[in-house]
Amino acid sequence: MQSANMLLTKILRSSVLPFAAQHGMKKVLFPLSRTLSLSLCLKQDNSSGPSEKLDLDEWKKVMKSGLQEEVSETVSEHKELSTLAAAREILEMWRLAGRSVPENISEEQLKTFMECPSKSAKKKYLKYLHLKELYKKNDKRKMDEKRERKQEAQKRASETDETKRSSLVCLWANTMDKAYNWRAAQAMIFGQPLVFDMSYEKDMSVREVANTVRQIVLSEGCNRRSVDPFHVHFCNLKDDSLYHKEFIKHYRGAWGKLLITVTDQCYTDIFPKDKLVYLTADSPKVMKTFDHNKIYIVGSMVDKSIKTGVSLARAKRLGLETAALPLEKYLLWNSGAKNLTLDQMMHILLTLKDTGDWKKALEFVPKRKYCGFVSKPVHDLKKTLNLINTLKLGKRQEEVRRQFAKNYSKKLTQK
Repeated sequence: MQSANMLLTKILRSSVLPFAAQHGMKKVLFPLSRTLSLSLCLKQDNSSGPSEKLDLDEWKKVMKSGLQEEVSETVSEHKELSTLAAAREILEMWRLAGRSVPENISEEQLKTFMECPSKSAKKKYLKYLHLKELYKKNDKRKMDEKRERKQEAQKRASETDETKRSSLVCLWANTMDKAYNWRAAQAMIFGQPLVFDMSYEKDMSVREVANTVRQIVLSEGCNRRSVDPFHVHFCNLKDDSLYHKEFIKHYRGAWGKLLITVTDQCYTDIFPKDKLVYLTADSPKVMKTFDHNKIYIVGSMVDKSIKTGVSLARAKRLGLETAALPLEKYLLWNSGAKNLTLDQMMHILLTLKDTGDWKKALEFVPKRKYCGFVSKPVHDLKKTLNLINTLKLGKRQEEVRRQFAKNYSKKLTQK
């Protein structure tokens, strides 16, 4: 059978195909010859089955369509690559122009950048990627610095045997914590009470309440580490309030173990009114000395807008005595409100309780708020300054001031 196939192919090549090529019939006869040879091969393989012919024209069409799809895919890929390259060139030009553009951008980010509907949207997206890249670099830099510090500490520990010292430090810290807790426990029995008024939740925003609680946490830690701590009371503190939620966020499991008194009652229901003194910057009465028999109240309030008179009004409604720190007596105060943070108030009160020295206590006032300490009262200093001005400028300055005051009063009366 194989010899017959070989013979048939030789006859076709020698006689039929040259004749067809001369008369222009190759296109018609060539598929016929291929179908004949293929049919013979199929008959050889499947002698029992019927002869099947392959339609080569359809096969060519299928192959051509596949080639066209591949060509179109390659063309689209080439176009996409060219657009991505153009977008990268645009980004490089923007970077050279000084715009906020990320240094490294992936293909997906580049595609989303190209899909942005407007130029402003593209700028915003690039700025977002730039900030994200900066944050990553900053975090990486911090981690590297932390790793370097850790390696340096390990080297020092290996050189100077600081591992033994660290164990001693940990032991010392544990013993000191026990001593601080013992002092706080003694203060709950024998110490002077100090009240934090937690009734200003409605006068503050959520952020201001969080700042207030943060300052109270610092105050509690400062009080616990002092030589003679106060017995701290958190009054008017209700469950599920913003104050309570923020305290739980800070202390977590240690909230129930704090050596302080937490109550939802008002301080007037716990202590006698004649012993209570409300400390507020708006009070007309100035505190001269620290009284160990009094119970001082601090308003737990932090307000950026500085709502004056809120704590003073509350103290007047309750019929309590008020007092303000003598800041102008000892400090040459700059322009601005005389409000202090809660942890600063705690430092001042603890120093007054231990030493009774106002200058030493008022060192905890931020130095940006005053020019310096004064040996004389500020009222006397103002008098001397006025005398110096009159000596330098003469009486003409006072006459000008009086004339200005008269003219200003006339304008007010005319309105």
